[in-house]
Amino acid sequence: MSETLVINELYLSIQGESTFAGLPCIFIRLTACNLRCSYCDTAYAFTEGKKWPLSAVLAEVRRLAAPFEIQIPKSDSTAPSVAPFRRLPLVELTGGEPLLQANSLPLMKSLCDDEFSVLVETSGAIDISSVDPRVHRIMDLKCPSSGEAERNRWENLQHLRSADQIKFVIGTQEDYEWARARIANYNLASLCPILFSWVMLLQPHQQYQSLRKIPAGQTPISRLELVEKTIADALPVRFQLQMHKFIWPPDQRGV
Repeated sequence: MSETLVINELYLSIQGESTFAGLPCIFIRLTACNLRCSYCDTAYAFTEGKKWPLSAVLAEVRRLAAPFEIQIPKSDSTAPSVAPFRRLPLVELTGGEPLLQANSLPLMKSLCDDEFSVLVETSGAIDISSVDPRVHRIMDLKCPSSGEAERNRWENLQHLRSADQIKFVIGTQEDYEWARARIANYNLASLCPILFSWVMLLQPHQQYQSLRKIPAGQTPISRLELVEKTIADALPVRFQLQMHKFIWPPDQRGV
């Protein structure tokens, strides 16, 4: 393949979020993003990166995955499948915003052809309809405190399937009320699993000047408050923390 992608980092770790949390995962972090969310913890990926041929990306994924080959036995075709993946490790494209680079699409197709379970983390501001249907799309709906709520592409909802996931990143009371209303108004629970992710405060060196400011007048929400509200309102959501930030330092890269 002669096509290339600009990649910020490529590494093996564990999946820290989503319904796949805790599983081994190869992360392909692509460079560039068209949003500047107030809480972004990977702003270094806006500009840092190197060109990789797609063939080299595939080769590196296969190399990292090789030790897992003998650990997943072929399933009995007569038995019901209980695992949400075809083989380990998972492979996730993230960013930045991975869908900004057109060659992310053929890469995901090739990874699916290799029988990897592929995830893509996308902001929800870009059309997701061209993503290979075998890919699990984990799509944000940007809440008010992100400063980017006006960029949500609501047309994407019609393309979501049960294998996809919707994520709300919640940092304020206003975010919670906004998310609760969208879940009801769009009947989101009928589409796919819904994730509530609490905002962890950025370290001083992570607070890039280009990030949006939290709109004035918003009230922070704690993890406890978010969980208690979710339970009190009987919302059909999965609360999550970024697991990797509790295993490693919260600002450590490559994990």
